Amino acid sequence: MTVLIVTLTIVVALLAILVAGLLRSHAEILRSLHELGVGEGGRATRNPALKTREGIPEPRSETTPAFDITGTKPDGSTRHVGVLGTDHTTLLAFMTTGCSTCQTFWKEFGERRELDLPGVDTRLVIVTKDLEHESESRLEKLAPRHHPIVMNSQAWDQYKIPVSPYFILIDSGKIVGEGSAGSWKQIRSLLTQAYSDSTVRTRTRRAGADREQHADHELRAAGIEPGDPSLYPTEAPEA
Repeated sequence: MTVLIVTLTIVVALLAILVAGLLRSHAEILRSLHELGVGEGGRATRNPALKTREGIPEPRSETTPAFDITGTKPDGSTRHVGVLGTDHTTLLAFMTTGCSTCQTFWKEFGERRELDLPGVDTRLVIVTKDLEHESESRLEKLAPRHHPIVMNSQAWDQYKIPVSPYFILIDSGKIVGEGSAGSWKQIRSLLTQAYSDSTVRTRTRRAGADREQHADHELRAAGIEPGDPSLYPTEAPEA
C-alpha cells in the first residue's frame, strides 16, 4: 500500500511538472503571436513591424509615387525641382537644420561637389522644411555651395518622410531606392545597390519585350496574324 501511494505521488508530481511546462510553452507561443500582431481567433490586430539592422531607421511605412517639388530657396525666391520626364537621376535628401545626424551630411555635401552618386548625371537636391520650421541663420551657414536646396514642408508630408535625414533616389520618374543611415558611406552603398537592382530588372523586362516583339514579327512574316486559329490549337499535335 505504501509503495502504491509513493508511486501515485511521483506520478502526480511528474504530471504537475509536465502541465507547468506546457502552460509555459503555450504562454510563450501566445506572446510571440501577439508581437507578430495576431490576436484572438488568429486575426491580425496590426501589421507586423518591419525589422532593420539595429541603429538603422525603418523605411517609409507607406510608399508614394515620385513627383516634382516646387518651393523656395533660402533667399526666398522660387525653385522648381523636376523629377518626372527628365533624362537624369535625382537624389532627394530630406534634411533639417536641427537634426544632429544631419550635421554629418551637411558637412559632407558642403565639402564635396562630386559625390559619385549612382545613376545617370545624378544631381543631389536637399529638401528642408519651410523657414518656420528651420533656423534661418543655421541654414545660411550649412547650405552647400554646389548642391541646390528647396524648402517645402508639404513635400515632407506628401512623400511620407518618417525621419531625417532620409534619401530617395528617383530615376526615369520612378523611385528606385530610398533609406536612411548615419553616414554618407552607408547611404551611398544602399542606393548604389538599389540602383543596380533596378537596372537589372529594367534590362530583364526590356529583353522580354524585345523577344516578344521579335516573335510577333516572325509570325507576321509567316502570314500569321494575332487571333489566327493556328495559335490556339484545340487538339494535341500528332507525334
